[in-house]
Amino acid sequence: MATPAASPDFERALAKEIMASERLRVQVLAGVLLILLAVQQSLFLSPLHDVLQQFALKPLPRWLPLAIIGPFAAYEVLVIFILRYRAGRGLDMPTPVRFGNAVIETSLPTAMLWWVNDYVGPAIAFSTWLSMLYFFYIVASTLRLNFILPAFTGAVAAAGYLGVAYAVLPFGGALTDPVMLPAYHLLKAAVLLGAGIIAGFVAMRLRAKFRAATEAAAARERVINLFGQHVSPAVVERLLASPTELPGERREICVMFLDIRNFTAHARNRQPEEVVAFLNGAFAFMIESIDRHGGFINKFLGDGFMAIFGAPLDDAAAAQHAVAAAREVLAEIDRRGLADSPWPLRIGIGLHAGPAVTGNVGSPRRKEFTAIGDTVNLAARLEQLTKEHDARLIVSDAVMAALGGGAGSSAPLGAVTVRGYAEPVRIWRLDG
Repeated sequence: MATPAASPDFERALAKEIMASERLRVQVLAGVLLILLAVQQSLFLSPLHDVLQQFALKPLPRWLPLAIIGPFAAYEVLVIFILRYRAGRGLDMPTPVRFGNAVIETSLPTAMLWWVNDYVGPAIAFSTWLSMLYFFYIVASTLRLNFILPAFTGAVAAAGYLGVAYAVLPFGGALTDPVMLPAYHLLKAAVLLGAGIIAGFVAMRLRAKFRAATEAAAARERVINLFGQHVSPAVVERLLASPTELPGERREICVMFLDIRNFTAHARNRQPEEVVAFLNGAFAFMIESIDRHGGFINKFLGDGFMAIFGAPLDDAAAAQHAVAAAREVLAEIDRRGLADSPWPLRIGIGLHAGPAVTGNVGSPRRKEFTAIGDTVNLAARLEQLTKEHDARLIVSDAVMAALGGGAGSSAPLGAVTVRGYAEPVRIWRLDG
């Protein structure tokens, strides 16, 4: 199966992540080299230098660690500044530069082996921990989030190690020391190459994980952009499995309009922070009730909101769920005594069920899922009628029909004239 083409958003995010990982990788390398330099140089400047001299074939300069490790540590520090400069300007590192960098960095163990061999001989040089430094560079290369570069690093390490081995070791003759046998070094080089290939697969796995996380975040952002600032986690999960570019369609929904009574009058003499805190506190538990019953807040309307049940996801019991959510909100207001608080929370809710056109509306830069039609308009009118009929929850005849025998405590308000409708509309008051 062909790998799907990466989106431009993913490529930009990946390039940014690779630069961040590259900076982290180089900072770690620089830190380790500086620590290694400090430790080695301290040993050479201490009385232990005389002990080391006993194993040397010629005088050991006291500043030998600085001469060998110092240039590589300085190089890593320079690379850190270059990466910061380019990252600050949104620039990536060219691919040839990355390969050149891998060659320079991975040459440190090779240089150390060469120099140590020159002072103590191959038997000791190839028996020390120096060749293990190759693995440190190979492991760090996984942060490049690329298969080729870690594999290339392993190849450079293997080639550098074999190059030094065959340049300085006296192969041939009856050798009993394994360190002096060609097979020993061939096997070690093969291990370095294999480690690079494995590191490449690990890097690709990390890249795939990052891609999945990026695409999931982008999908969630598209859902939130389409369906409003608030979408319940359950609805988000179901929408992620469905196309988010929803075409216009006609479907049966139930619409809720909720409004806070006398909000403007109560807010007039209060501080802005207090007004916002009141709204956030009131909407918090209302939103939770909408969520629990499968609806979502389509839009906030200052001191109220519009919620939709039955779209964008099908819900055969949309009306029942909308009524249950409305009654839960009213019950919570009563339970907390919010209607009699210093800033009384009194609300009006209108519900109507019926067909509506739903779909994404807006521009290519910003779209929003919405519902359009008489069902939405009538729900808004019913919410306004709660003021005239001193009711907290008014529903249409269509909602009552959907409830069947499960309407609970209700009272018919008869057929009323609704602005924008030629014929009177039968409405009902439901108790919370």
